Amino acid sequence: MAFTRATGKHRAPSRLTRRSARAAGVAALATTGVIGSLASPAAAADSGSPKATETGLTRTIALNATLAEQIEAQARAQEQRAEAVAKAEAEAAAAAKAKAEKAKAKARAKAEAERKAEARAKEIREEKARAARAAERTRLNAFHLPVAGSYVTTGYKSGGALWSSGSHSGVDFRAASGSSVVAVGAGTVVEAGWGGAYGNNIVLRMADGTYTQYGHLSSIGVSVGQSVTSGQQIGLSGSTGNSTGPHLHFEARTTPEYGSDMDPVGYLRSHGVNV
Repeated sequence: MAFTRATGKHRAPSRLTRRSARAAGVAALATTGVIGSLASPAAAADSGSPKATETGLTRTIALNATLAEQIEAQARAQEQRAEAVAKAEAEAAAAAKAKAEKAKAKARAKAEAERKAEARAKEIREEKARAARAAERTRLNAFHLPVAGSYVTTGYKSGGALWSSGSHSGVDFRAASGSSVVAVGAGTVVEAGWGGAYGNNIVLRMADGTYTQYGHLSSIGVSVGQSVTSGQQIGLSGSTGNSTGPHLHFEARTTPEYGSDMDPVGYLRSHGVNV
């Protein structure tokens, strides 16, 4: 029985058709980045292979070169962008560092100014304290009249029958009975009580080693051993003892005993008192 085959059906592809299909596949691979030279060596050696112009390889190579240039351009652009970003970040970091340094410098300057201000304030406080201490020393060491605002009514060494020695061993200050009598300077009480002709009297040992006496007092306000400051009230004036009327008898001595007297006016003046 004879078989017949329809024309054009079930026919195996010719060699030329197969080669054309393979070339088209290579071209397609080349357009996606696959190099056309990856074709099989056996295929390349086939003397019956079609020419490049027939397979489209020239077009593939050109497309591949263009793609490489695009990739290179894209890489350069990315590199430039990375450099720009790095530069911007470096500039921002430098600016931040400069700002931080400026803030630190400002803080240091402020701290230094505060330190200097505090040091100056401390100096001022110390100066005021020194001045206050000096003023207090001056006050304590300053001498005063034994009766404020008074004056001498009977001078030193005045003669007359009123004094057993024949002369006045001190000076008399005018003072109404009950007037405040103060220590002429800082000292210590070495006698406080009845003194015979002196009546109620007080004797002070002064800070400079001399002695002062206050006589004819109506009352005594201190006791032996007590320390007194300059200008401190120690008693009240009167007319006790050998006296013809209220006044204050004042003496300056080199010892606490009678007979060691010195000029009371000169003594007070030597200590800055206006008598």
